[in-house]
Amino acid sequence: MLPGRAPGLHLSDEGRKQAKDVVSNLAGVEKIDLIFSSPMERAQETAAPLAENRQIQVELDDRLLECDFGTFTGRRLDELSKLADWKIIQGAPSRYTFPEGEGFISMSNRMIDFMSWCHAFHNGKTIVAFSHADPIKALMAHCLGIHLDNFQRVIISTCGISAIAIGDASNYALYVNSTTTPNLKVS
Repeated sequence: MLPGRAPGLHLSDEGRKQAKDVVSNLAGVEKIDLIFSSPMERAQETAAPLAENRQIQVELDDRLLECDFGTFTGRRLDELSKLADWKIIQGAPSRYTFPEGEGFISMSNRMIDFMSWCHAFHNGKTIVAFSHADPIKALMAHCLGIHLDNFQRVIISTCGISAIAIGDASNYALYVNSTTTPNLKVS
C-alpha cells in the first residue's frame, strides 16, 4: 500500500522496536541539539524514544512530510504499478505530479530547503530529523549530485540513519542508511 499522508497510521510493534534502536544507534553522537519530525504520526512516534532519551522537545516541520500522493494515497502498489503513470513515476519522476497531490520536484525542493535552513540558522549544531523514505532519498540524491530522475536508486530502510555533515553549501559528507553512529565530520 502507498500510505502517503493518510492520517492515523501508527508504528507496528516492529516499528516501535526499531524506533528504540535509533537511541542506541545514535549513542555515539555526543550532543544532539535539535530534533525535528514530520507531523505524520508514524514519524513522531519514531522520534519519541530519542527525544525522551535526550530530553529534547521534538519540533514539527511540514517540510519533512511524506510526499503527497494525492488520489494514489492508500492504493495498493500492485494496482498502481499497472498504470501508465507508474512508468513516469519510476523512470522520470521529475516530470510527475500526483493527481490532487504533489510533484517530486516540490517534495525534493522542500527537503533541500529544510537542509539549507538548518545550515543557515543552526550551523554547527547536530540536528536529527525524522522524515519518510522518498523525501530522504530525494535529499540524499541531491547531496550526491544525482538527478531526481534517479533518486529511486538510493535505498532507505525503515529507521535507517542517513547523515549529512555540511562543511559549506556544497561540501557534504554523507552516510546513507547506516545502523551505526555516523562520523559527522567533513574532510
